[in-house]
Amino acid sequence: MNIAILGAGAWGTALAASLAARHRVTLWARDAAQADAMRATRRNERYLPEILLPETLNVVADLDAALDGVELILVVVPVSALRVTLENIARRAVPVVWACKGFEAGSAQLPDQVAAEVLSPYVPRGVLSGPSFALEVARGLPTALTLASTDGDFAGMAAQALHHARLRVYSSTDVTGVETGGAVKNVLAIAAGISDGMGFGYNARAAMITRGLAEMTRLGLRMGGRAETLGGLSGAGDLILTCTGDLSRNRQVGLLLAQKNALPDILRQLGHVAEGVYTVREVHRLAQMLDVDMPICAAVYRVLYENVPAASAVEALLSRQPNSEFR
Repeated sequence: MNIAILGAGAWGTALAASLAARHRVTLWARDAAQADAMRATRRNERYLPEILLPETLNVVADLDAALDGVELILVVVPVSALRVTLENIARRAVPVVWACKGFEAGSAQLPDQVAAEVLSPYVPRGVLSGPSFALEVARGLPTALTLASTDGDFAGMAAQALHHARLRVYSSTDVTGVETGGAVKNVLAIAAGISDGMGFGYNARAAMITRGLAEMTRLGLRMGGRAETLGGLSGAGDLILTCTGDLSRNRQVGLLLAQKNALPDILRQLGHVAEGVYTVREVHRLAQMLDVDMPICAAVYRVLYENVPAASAVEALLSRQPNSEFR
């Protein structure tokens, strides 16, 4: 299959490296200088320097060249760039799968809702999500993901096309559940990082993950997702990975917040997008609008955008009145 991957960050590069052995893959980079450097060195020095890119992988900065003869487009850009990227390819009647996680700033729309406004309703489309660190995928370590589309036949076909021995791809029709899990887990990973950074231990982390899953599920169900999806790879699975793995950028944000670093300094230090920092604003707004109780996400919002010290936010969470676990 001829696949174009749009976005040469860590995740786009990892997927390109993983799929190049089975497919004809072209990786599109917005920055021409970056594309030139990747072709010359066969590495993405900025985002994934550890990985030597396959010789069969084509890297370009010309979008028309990337899309020439393409049979499937993977859009692997931050949520903030999703709409404009889809607008740039909307004239092409080619199936589209995106692999970004979050809510669009301002509209609080999930990626599928953005795509519905931009793409023709006749273009098959879906989302690829799940517990996946880019570096491990690029190294060929075993990973399992979910590909969801409201078109079950397309979900199955696309999942089968991307699936291989070290990248297991399951299909689903619950786009809302998959996307809600992928978005909210980044916010909860910041909370887990704060907890770890303050030295609260493994017990507290387990409680944070479990109660965070309850928040994610409440919001996902209210938005129309399914409970089994939120308890699956793209929900609980992604949440566990992002809250515990040292490769998690969102967890790193929490660790640095616990050390009283300022947010602008943290973001400069990371050098990569940490989606939870922006997603939390839309999660907070949706929770209020839909009357969904999400105290952990609210605490992260207060730390990031109301200048509440991390220690004070955690203290407020710990002092909440106990309630029935499953209310």
